[in-house]
Amino acid sequence: MRVLVTGGAGFIGSNFVRHIVNEYGWETIVYDKLTYAGRIENLRDVLDRIKFVRGDIADEESFTRMVRDFQPDVIVNFAAETHVDRSINEPAPFIKTNIVGVFTILETMRRIGYDILLLHVSTDEVYGDLWGTSRESSEEDALNPSSPYSASKASGDLLIKAYGRTYGLKYRIVRPCNNYGPYQHPEKLIPRSIIRILYNKPPVLYGDGSQVRDWLYVEDTAKAITLVIEKGSDREIYNVCGNMYATVREIVEKILEAMGKPKSFIVYGKPRPGEDRRYAMVCAKIRELGWKPLVGLETGLRLTVKWYLENEWWWKPLVDERYVLADHPW
Repeated sequence: MRVLVTGGAGFIGSNFVRHIVNEYGWETIVYDKLTYAGRIENLRDVLDRIKFVRGDIADEESFTRMVRDFQPDVIVNFAAETHVDRSINEPAPFIKTNIVGVFTILETMRRIGYDILLLHVSTDEVYGDLWGTSRESSEEDALNPSSPYSASKASGDLLIKAYGRTYGLKYRIVRPCNNYGPYQHPEKLIPRSIIRILYNKPPVLYGDGSQVRDWLYVEDTAKAITLVIEKGSDREIYNVCGNMYATVREIVEKILEAMGKPKSFIVYGKPRPGEDRRYAMVCAKIRELGWKPLVGLETGLRLTVKWYLENEWWWKPLVDERYVLADHPW
């Protein structure tokens, strides 16, 4: 199997690359722009077993040349801008990468003239807010994004579906729930909270912290994506979830407990603009393929705290005042 992984130096992407190289030995090339969230350090333990090319998926000439040279069986697209706060402050990069970048991948596939499968990594956020209901989103539900980030991801999904129908391109889309684990950028909730506590600064939550999310350890997500490549059906969408629901406040309280701090250490701020209060998905389709999460929430959080405690070399260069150490996350 020859696999081209776009965005493979990011959080979920690098964990996926590590999984397919260590467990499957697939021939792998990583194509990554190396933005603030994509780092070659994320791949340092597998660099001798992959090929790395620095590039932007929105650069059609460069991307097409690389695809022609490598001739992959599968393109796995993780390349994306993903941080909701950044999308609120500056939407333009999200439009370029998450929409124009997906368009470039599709145009390359359409023009290149041989059979390639696109495995696209989307998000549960495309379904929108389910607060005040008991519903769970299925793959057939209409998309109802709330932020510039989720709107750009929904747009990419719709482009892929349109190219599949119009041009016959092969695709499979996965929509994971909230991921956490090693190599996640410190701007995100769990690593940000761990690092702030290490600096003896209180974790800061939007609103009252009652936002409900489904939490999934990143290695389980990597296994799910691999399974969809191996056993999934073309032109299908697969929700990927752990059914491990917890509020944002509960997650941070568990981190505080693991790090020996009281729950009262938390600081509460104003709500995020356009905030989604609850996500939930039906994940029967991927479970029918034989996947289920193996790492429980308590275990996964302990592993994550331990990793950040032991890998200061990795996260310390990424700590910035605006998104990690500021007194307020807005």
